[in-house]
Amino acid sequence: MTSGTITADSAGTWKLGDRPVNRVGFGAMRLTGSAAFRLGTPSDRDRSIAVLRKAIDLGVNHIDTAAFYFSSLRSANELINSALSPYPDDLLIATKVGPFRDYAGEWGTSARPEDLRGHVEENLRQLGRDHLDLVYLRRMRQESIAEHFGALADLRAAGLVRHLGVSDVEPRHLAEALAIAPVVSVQNRYGLGDRPPATAELLRICGERGIAFVPFYSIAGEAGPQGATTAHDDEVLAVARSHGASPAQVRLAWSLAQGPHVLAIPGTGNPDHLVENVAAGALRLTGEEMRRLDRGWEGEAGVSREA
Repeated sequence: MTSGTITADSAGTWKLGDRPVNRVGFGAMRLTGSAAFRLGTPSDRDRSIAVLRKAIDLGVNHIDTAAFYFSSLRSANELINSALSPYPDDLLIATKVGPFRDYAGEWGTSARPEDLRGHVEENLRQLGRDHLDLVYLRRMRQESIAEHFGALADLRAAGLVRHLGVSDVEPRHLAEALAIAPVVSVQNRYGLGDRPPATAELLRICGERGIAFVPFYSIAGEAGPQGATTAHDDEVLAVARSHGASPAQVRLAWSLAQGPHVLAIPGTGNPDHLVENVAAGALRLTGEEMRRLDRGWEGEAGVSREA
């Protein structure tokens, strides 16, 4: 498919709270280098800044980031600040709190509720803002998120945060959060061939309640933070060939086809991949193609791999 002139509005829009965003956004983790969580080789600063500015030129107005996205020499938030400040009026920047890393890059224990204000303030400082548009509470294996989410709700009431979301949760955690404050978005790992039943249920609940569902690693699949998977099913390859598209574009199109409330946040530090990812929003898969892709990920004897 031709991608040079396709912009991020090609997949339509969705409201995150009171903020309309294009359904194809941008994930900032890979801006910092090939191994953001392992202090690997840092990215080229000028190239990362160019990717961010190109994203805005292509109509991206939803960027997902976090203070713990950094490698040696590079911080995703600092790159965003340097590239885009003063920020466009229509740009929504979402960040996550809960996990944290020390200055050596080592992961700390899960934040306590009283720590979350410091996490929010660190994101504010790095991004150069006086409020955060959207903050996700990333669950770190807690049985209950009520106390942590309540702390974020207090920061929302204080004006430091506009909207709240939850990440890496089950339906029961979403119910806990909704009993405390409005939730505009849920962010969980989900993609073709990576569909845990609890997350599939969340996808349905979010659609019914008008809550955005933002899958991460929808291109990477089982490779996760290591990068885009190369383990493409024969059906993915066949559908890609029929559209003149890449397998990554087919995976993104499949994710977006799960519902109008699904938002994509593919991440890359490569300007060509950025253009390709944005163009995936214009790829429309037929019902038969969707069924073929789903069948391609069924295990032996009809047992789904998502189980």
